[in-house]
Amino acid sequence: MDKPCTLLVHFDKGSAAMANEIKADLEGSDVAAKVEAMKRAVMLLLNGETLPTLFITVVRYVLPSEDHTIQKLLLLYLEIIDKRDAAGRVLPEMILICQNLRNNLQHPNEYIRGVTLRFLCRLSEPEVLEPLVPSILENLEHRHHFIRRLASEQDASARRNAFLMLCLCGQERAVAYLFSNAERVTEWPDLLQMAAVDLIRKVCRSPNRADKGRYIKIIISLLSSPSTAVVYECAGALVSLSSAPTAVRAAANTYCQLLSSQSDNNVRLILLDRVNELRMAHRDVMVDVVMDVLRALSSPNLDVKRKVLDLVLDLLTPRNVEEVVLYLKKEVVKTQSGELEKGGEYRQMLVQAIHACAVEYPEVAGSVVHLLMDFLGDTNVAAAVDVVLFVREIIETNPKLRVSMIQRLSDTFYQIRASRVCSIALWILGEYSLSLSEVESAITTIKQCLGDLPLFTLSEEGETTDSSKPTQPMVNSVTVSSRRPVVLADGTYATQSAATEAISTPPVTAGSLASTLNLRSLILSGDFFLAAVVACTLTKLVLRLEEVQPSKAEANKACTGALLVMTSILQLGLSSYLPQPLDNDSYDRIVLCVRLLCNTGDDVRKIWLQSCRQSFAKMLAEKQFRETEEMKAKSQISHAQPDDLIDFYHLKSRRGMSQLELEDEVQDDLKAATGGFSKETDDANRLNRILQLTGFSDPVYAEAFVTVHHYDIVLDVTVINRTKETLQNLCLELATMGDLKLVDRPQNYTLAPESSKQIRANIKVSSTETGVIFGNIVYETSNVMERSVVVLNDIHIDIMDYISPATCADVTFRNMWAEFEWENKVAVNTVIQDEKEFLNHVIKSTNMKCLTPPSALDGECGFLAANLYAKSVFGEDALVNISIEKQVDGKLSGYIRIRSKTQGIALSLGDKITLKQKGGS
Repeated sequence: MDKPCTLLVHFDKGSAAMANEIKADLEGSDVAAKVEAMKRAVMLLLNGETLPTLFITVVRYVLPSEDHTIQKLLLLYLEIIDKRDAAGRVLPEMILICQNLRNNLQHPNEYIRGVTLRFLCRLSEPEVLEPLVPSILENLEHRHHFIRRLASEQDASARRNAFLMLCLCGQERAVAYLFSNAERVTEWPDLLQMAAVDLIRKVCRSPNRADKGRYIKIIISLLSSPSTAVVYECAGALVSLSSAPTAVRAAANTYCQLLSSQSDNNVRLILLDRVNELRMAHRDVMVDVVMDVLRALSSPNLDVKRKVLDLVLDLLTPRNVEEVVLYLKKEVVKTQSGELEKGGEYRQMLVQAIHACAVEYPEVAGSVVHLLMDFLGDTNVAAAVDVVLFVREIIETNPKLRVSMIQRLSDTFYQIRASRVCSIALWILGEYSLSLSEVESAITTIKQCLGDLPLFTLSEEGETTDSSKPTQPMVNSVTVSSRRPVVLADGTYATQSAATEAISTPPVTAGSLASTLNLRSLILSGDFFLAAVVACTLTKLVLRLEEVQPSKAEANKACTGALLVMTSILQLGLSSYLPQPLDNDSYDRIVLCVRLLCNTGDDVRKIWLQSCRQSFAKMLAEKQFRETEEMKAKSQISHAQPDDLIDFYHLKSRRGMSQLELEDEVQDDLKAATGGFSKETDDANRLNRILQLTGFSDPVYAEAFVTVHHYDIVLDVTVINRTKETLQNLCLELATMGDLKLVDRPQNYTLAPESSKQIRANIKVSSTETGVIFGNIVYETSNVMERSVVVLNDIHIDIMDYISPATCADVTFRNMWAEFEWENKVAVNTVIQDEKEFLNHVIKSTNMKCLTPPSALDGECGFLAANLYAKSVFGEDALVNISIEKQVDGKLSGYIRIRSKTQGIALSLGDKITLKQKGGS
């Protein structure tokens, strides 16, 4: 049985032989042996051994010892042992130690006096403490600060401990002392200032209106303290005391100053969490400090930068957006120097932030879009993809920037190295090149990046064909070729070569040539999807050229050039030169483009030149609508009851009230009128979280209310004595399984007949893996000497308490899906027969967000594929892909695949889906 003690050390259970050895060592004269014996005795007592015969031995042989270590162990021993009998009376033998404690309090050695005083702080038996009061009071005037505790004391630790004692034993006197020294609080040592802040927090949980202003003045004066810990605590206390804009602004400025002065990344992350809490409650005030928050981007840590950017994006207003974007633009320029560690990832974050700013406030896009287009060829592919997606969206939503953006894209297209970026850039050129000069420039750019045609040459064996040495001399030509033998259909040999050749008037190098032929190199690497995109883009450009080009000959020439490109791609794909052949989808798409250029009808022309852009505009409008709806859903609308009282401060006397107090009155009235003081959770939700731990017929009934708050689980256990007897030494014993850790062990209680007791247990959580809490209630009665045990029902900690719906870009989702190594594949097994109903059921059961837009889920086709995403409080990402098909018999089949970076969340989420997918509650 565990006993309450300030020292908790694991030790194996003992035996009768060990108890006899301890007794023998204590009776001996060897000091070292006595020390080891006392240590073993303390450990045995902590592990539930009673050692009833040891007390007299300790009194006779240990109590008189002058050794400091033995005296310290003696005090630990006295703290652990039971000091009361079954009836609750102090044991008679405890009186034997009073004289020894009195002698220790009068001991000439300061250490003995000090440790004895600390031991007495943990005693709760008046019968033992009362005779010692005179000696305790004498020590208050001792010359050594280790012992004394006085108001006139100069030692910081002594003054702090004395003030804490006053707060615990006489809160009114502590408050009076604080008010009497209000003008000198700033001169107090930081330890005493922290104690004063804690006292104000405790007193103001039920604030007294008459003194609230005085407390706030003290807190504001402490904001200038040189101690960062005091300043941090004061900022939090100030916000809890007052919701006035002046107080919130002072707290926000304090947090921002600490952000700039502190170099520890963990401290910065905590400070950003505090600033975010202020943003959620007082956004209108926090928009004024957005530039101060941005200065935290100077931190080299990416987590700090990411949190700063997320926070700033939530504080954007028409007044500050230009200043914010200008600051972000400067940060983007800094990433070009190459001095920053992980500059590519930081640049990607900045691009995403600027993208978000431009989407919400399109008027700022023109100041940054041309700078960002310089990064289309970024070696960080993810950053380049973000840039081109930003360009695609801005060119649609900002028609005024279209001309300059198309020109800029044509000029920088050759720098692009990533296939996905090339595909999107080609789509932009095909859709938004509208004028004659733009269309011709786009076609020329594509042909230059493809190089000379054909893409490869084929010669019969015996013929001497060298691509690197053309028959006609070329000025400043550079040729890059590859050759290999192939077997023809008739069995003869031939040599196949793929050549990259260019002619330019100024001298060029092989490196500069390779940098301009980006499309050619990507297609020759086997990227036929990109080749199909090239064919589609050329088709759109030729069709539009036919509309804007007055000369039919020029249009026909462009059409012929486009057909030559497409046939060259088909020739390359159908040859055996590349290891992977041309896929069927790309083949069909390129052939379709060839047919369209040969014979185009008006309806087809309309589809290719108008419908694609209209679909993209519709997608952007739907995305904006979803984001607007999500913002409305997030905004919590509080309603006050019709009969709630409202105090009108205008009708009150303002005599003696400061401006901050007046503002606070206004804010309180507004909260009362809008329901701001309403509870965060209603009673119905609280009742749903109450778990019954014992049966109704058990002598002790227990139920627990489970509160999950990020990394902590709080169990508020109500224990009811249903018998007519007094239950003594009642203890709630808990144990955990999984990544759960019990912080402290509840102490023993005495429960009167038919009375109840509230017991609180704190548990730390380290991951989202499903955990179990189990245990029992142990108690004694006067009639039964043995201890009685009531086994408790297990408490299963649900993973749903740790994950919340989140959103991310499609590119980010795909990257994480490819990166995460843990996958849990769950087969669909449900009685639900509708695909969308099953999807909604999984979303509700897993507390995740569907990233697939509703438009993609419309229609009845018998198939459904959707992506779900959630994030845990520990920063873990949970990815889910649902792929289901409706069978002929009406049942659903398919798989639900879960991926995560850690094993725990993948397994726990899979178990949850398996349990819930059948349609159960």
